[in-house]
Amino acid sequence: MRIAVQKYGGSSVATAEKLRAVAKLVVAKKREGFDMVVVVSAMGDTTDELLKLSKQISSNPNRRELDMLLSTGERISMSLLAIAIEGLGERAVSLTGSQSGIITSSSHTNARIMEVRPFRVIDELEAGQIVIVAGYQGVSYRRDVTTLGRGGSDTTAVALAAALDAESCEIFSDVDGVYTADPRIVPDAKKLEAIDYEEMQEMAVHGARVLNATAVEFAKEKGIAIYARKTGSGLPGTIVRRNVPVPSSGVRGIAHEHRVAVVAGPVSSADRALSCLSALESLGAQPRDIGMVRHGDGFHLDFTSSLFDVHSEEALRDCANSFLGAGSYRSDRGTLSLVGEGVGSRVERIERAAGALRAEGLEVFGLATSTFRITFVVDDASVAKGARVLHSTFALDREAAVSLTVE
Repeated sequence: MRIAVQKYGGSSVATAEKLRAVAKLVVAKKREGFDMVVVVSAMGDTTDELLKLSKQISSNPNRRELDMLLSTGERISMSLLAIAIEGLGERAVSLTGSQSGIITSSSHTNARIMEVRPFRVIDELEAGQIVIVAGYQGVSYRRDVTTLGRGGSDTTAVALAAALDAESCEIFSDVDGVYTADPRIVPDAKKLEAIDYEEMQEMAVHGARVLNATAVEFAKEKGIAIYARKTGSGLPGTIVRRNVPVPSSGVRGIAHEHRVAVVAGPVSSADRALSCLSALESLGAQPRDIGMVRHGDGFHLDFTSSLFDVHSEEALRDCANSFLGAGSYRSDRGTLSLVGEGVGSRVERIERAAGALRAEGLEVFGLATSTFRITFVVDDASVAKGARVLHSTFALDREAAVSLTVE
């Protein structure tokens, strides 16, 4: 079989008209000779609306029940897409995550795919069906419905592509690929023809919402190339793969993030620090750039966390203050991240970037590096200006067009 896996995001299936348009694209691909597996997100803002509804019932809803609720969104879109495809003369069947063999951990609302048993999917493909799979969800070994966290439909698609040995994995959304920066705030941003797995992971973790970071990690482990494309555009988009030539500046792109919490304070022991991180994670925080050093009779712990998926910021603040003391938490920060292979290993690049920000009157409150990233903590209100400054400093409007022509 020549299997093609496609994923369509919520904006691509937001209305009946858009669902019919997607159905035509899927049928066209099928008629090119491919066996089609299509992963769908919930329609439009359905997941967010369901989450808001749950908060009207309880300020801290049970996570298992939240998964039962949130997983219904994809069931609506998958069945409607199957109906639309059958209206075009092709046979289609919709399957939930559990029916598709997506086996996950038991971490409700943020489960991780442990294995894929795609027996039902293969059976339906062999019967000539187009298989529509509900993204973002699976089933735990305890047979509970689970969800994979925001952007989890990307991970569903990549996991299925790996399990089915698919010829391609295409992620369709309302953007036409990965850019050197967010074009909404950096008008000179250029679309990348290709980006390395590690670079895409860093971009995704630190604010670029084009692809899910866990999906990229999964693709890297399995050697699956991902094509990020705009629904219905016919344009090639961006490919995420190995061995992408390094740009001369060393910087592939700029990721930015608003609403970042900075947490710092004294803690009595390493065990106490781990308990703090675990408690915050249970509230939806994603502690990163974690640092801990000996301080007096105890330790000093510091880290940042995006507030993008936090269930209750008030609960997060109270939790941080209870472990680290009053004033340990603040949420008026944002981050700017330079991303590229080896970028964080060169002090010269750090100095150049920090100097450019200072020259424009932007104060830097924190710094963290990895092999593929340099992240600056700045005032939330300065993020957009900072992204433009860094993009210009490293001439990414010219670099993108040149560096990716080499294969």
